[in-house]
Amino acid sequence: MVNTVSFPGLGLEFTLNRVALNLFGKDIYWYGVIIAFGFLLAVFYCTKKAASLGVDSEKLIDMLFFAVPLAIIGARAYYLIFYLSQFRAADGPFDWGRAIAIRDGGLAIYGGVIAAVITVAVYCKVRHQSFWNYADVGCYGLLIGQAIGRWGNFVNVEAYGGLTTLPWRMCSTSIANELMDKGLLESQEAYQSILDGTLGVHPTFLYESLWNVLGFVLLVLLARKGRKFDGQIFLSYVAWYGIGRAIIEGMRTDSLYFFGTGLRTSQLVGIISAVAAIIIMVIQWKRGKGVTPPLTAAGKEQEEHGN
Repeated sequence: MVNTVSFPGLGLEFTLNRVALNLFGKDIYWYGVIIAFGFLLAVFYCTKKAASLGVDSEKLIDMLFFAVPLAIIGARAYYLIFYLSQFRAADGPFDWGRAIAIRDGGLAIYGGVIAAVITVAVYCKVRHQSFWNYADVGCYGLLIGQAIGRWGNFVNVEAYGGLTTLPWRMCSTSIANELMDKGLLESQEAYQSILDGTLGVHPTFLYESLWNVLGFVLLVLLARKGRKFDGQIFLSYVAWYGIGRAIIEGMRTDSLYFFGTGLRTSQLVGIISAVAAIIIMVIQWKRGKGVTPPLTAAGKEQEEHGN
């Protein structure tokens, strides 16, 4: 499917084909390609960063073999829980084929993050590693993956916000049609205004991508300044992303709602996680336990013999 997306106030227009290529008769979607690229870049950066935060890069990669597939499952499961009705066939039974088909999208970031954190916690418990150190390393990868992954939403023309006339407004016929179908346009004139480019929607995918890029830069600066305790970088990520997601989610038109209530699930999770992270940081700061030193070659050898 081909869509034309424009940013009239910026003089930009893009023709987007959701299919990147056809491989052995199977369509490969840009959404998946972009997610995969974000993952590879995240792994590359984290393995380079690991030793400076007291983590063995080889063990980090070993952990990823468990965390990545479980994160994908978690992201899909989170989405399905709040959109179950969309995966029921006309005669009533649940459509498992559509439920497991993620090529077209339908991955909830928070579900993936929660599943990944649980996996890391279990792995560190079993392998006698520091959860906080692994989390400090991993949050860089999360921000990289999230910042890049949001561009998959752009290609799919999804994850956009409400109406706006701001210079960076985003316009598309598919957006106008979807908003009309959802009853979010008050009149035919509003529909035509989107087609004309005088009215558009907030590109919330871009807002979140930029928020994650800024968060990544801030966490890099935090690490250079020096952690005050293990887990400070990860907890800062949780607070930063939670605040940003809560704000941006309030603009979106495709939010997951908490079991039929008027509460946006990601806003709720974002606020709770941000508050919890800030409280834990204050507690850890007061305890002043210090940080794990960087892992040197000698330290790595000693750790391996110890295990």
